Amino acid sequence: MGTRLLVIGGDAGGMSAASQARRLQPDLGIVALERGRWTSYSACGIPYVVGGQVPGVDDLVVRSPREFREHYRIDARTGHEAVALDLGARTVEVVDHGHGRTYQLGFDLLHLATGARPVRPDLPGADRAHVHGVQTLEDAAHLLEHVQADGPGRVVVVGGGYIGLEMAEAFARRGCSSVTVVEQAREVMGTIDPDMGALVAEAMRRAGIDVRTGVAVTGFPPGGVATADGGLAADVVVLGLGVAPDSALGAGAGLAVGARRALVVNARQQTSADGVWAAGDCCQSFHRVSRSAVHVPLGTHANKQGRVAGVNIGGGYATFPGVVGTAATRICRTEVARTGLSSAEATAAGLAFDAATVSGTTRAGYYPGADRITVKMLAERGTRRLLGAQLVGGEGSAKRIDVLATALAAGMTVDDVVGLDLAYAPPLSTVWDPVQAAARRLAGSG
Repeated sequence: MGTRLLVIGGDAGGMSAASQARRLQPDLGIVALERGRWTSYSACGIPYVVGGQVPGVDDLVVRSPREFREHYRIDARTGHEAVALDLGARTVEVVDHGHGRTYQLGFDLLHLATGARPVRPDLPGADRAHVHGVQTLEDAAHLLEHVQADGPGRVVVVGGGYIGLEMAEAFARRGCSSVTVVEQAREVMGTIDPDMGALVAEAMRRAGIDVRTGVAVTGFPPGGVATADGGLAADVVVLGLGVAPDSALGAGAGLAVGARRALVVNARQQTSADGVWAAGDCCQSFHRVSRSAVHVPLGTHANKQGRVAGVNIGGGYATFPGVVGTAATRICRTEVARTGLSSAEATAAGLAFDAATVSGTTRAGYYPGADRITVKMLAERGTRRLLGAQLVGGEGSAKRIDVLATALAAGMTVDDVVGLDLAYAPPLSTVWDPVQAAARRLAGSG
């Protein structure tokens, strides 16, 4: 019997590693366990299924278990959940939900890609049937079954992060009778500064979504949500409180955990145990700006980390350089993006900084379709090193963040950003692009 690689988790962080290992090691035996029904899918697309832009959850699947078996010779087993791990014996206990049995599976090499789980508040009624977390396609399918059975009704989204706001818009598009977002913090989108989050909340209110900030949820009674400001009727409650690393399997077997109890990995995605790798939302990353360990659950990172792990498992050499915290979304026709550190994150990292905010247009002001864009930028005091940036604006705003993400990765100063040779044409930008205008103000040159 040859060497067996066991992959636990059938989405991006797992199947990208399995596929890459297969390319480098044609004779490697590979088994992939996935507790849900689908493999290799885009969880980021779930709000667009709920909103109707994408027909169904199956459209989010990149490769099916059958494709992995037939074209990659990867034994992808759906409905199989790993529940206990013994690294000393090199075995895992597996529950086969389809056949109602439990069995032991041995391995030589192990790759963990167990993902993340939605944060559920420790509040009365949080486990009621009308309260839904949304992280996997299983979650999405369950939510859609509920909505389709009862028809459009009253929806309350608890939490104003990316997924919460995207789901609120999705239900508004679906024609629900009311959509309310309840956020305990001062403003929505805690990964950007409050003044920028306020712009997003305003856009949502203009779209007819009731956004309530500074309001604490106290429980989930039948058919509603209880808050410190009174009760809200709700046929469906969606939790948008973020996710936590699903690291319990690895941690229970003795693997080291770090930021937010995510699995500790080195640059090659190796865990604290020999022959064990991890990738995706279950593990931590190195932040290249704050130079600290962080947990940033994004599909982009999962795919890249999975590829790095697969190369190393397959006998090659690859490293994951870390993250700079780049993310983008579109909420009610308003684009939002961020990279690097927010003001709160820079303060927590012990960095003194200056900030500047400018407003401009996405195109030349005289060109039809020019829309507003607001850019906020942070630089380290003294060194003038770029620390982070946030954008909120109309169509064409969000992808500008990639310029600044690249600048962060290169360790550029705001003076360097001012001097960048960026493209200009009236239908695409102003002569001084808003990102450079913000850098100019921060550099003290206008």
